[in-house]
Amino acid sequence: MSSPLELILFMGLQASGKSTYYKREFYNTHVRINLDMLRTRHRESILFKACLEGKVRTVIDNTNLTEASRSAYILSAKAAKFVVRGYYFESKLEDCMVSNQKRTGAQRIPDLAVISSSRRMELPSYEEGFDELYFVRKAGEGEFITEKWKL
Repeated sequence: MSSPLELILFMGLQASGKSTYYKREFYNTHVRINLDMLRTRHRESILFKACLEGKVRTVIDNTNLTEASRSAYILSAKAAKFVVRGYYFESKLEDCMVSNQKRTGAQRIPDLAVISSSRRMELPSYEEGFDELYFVRKAGEGEFITEKWKL
């Protein structure tokens, strides 16, 4: 199923399981680009460009809440002949708030940030340029169910 030229774009609220899913499914095969680790869009841009130029399988592990926030990744990946797969993580506000409260230190973000993000979340669509879309939901601690997108 994986293509040598593959961009995977995660979408979902904070604490919806994106990073845990990456570690479980893509850690050994894909470079992870995550704004929390890189801290600036400039650094993220440099790494993303290097992944495209180097033809490296890549996962963008950010919230990617809106079509506008996803479009630059999709357009750049398509221009580089990458297949673009989107993974939307079930983002029930209450569940994400509970998961966030279990986090410690810098991993825990302010509740207001999660609430604010939930108001901006836009569901993805194939019209954005995705080649494939998936819906991911938690099925227990560290367990997930991944299904083809049905919307």
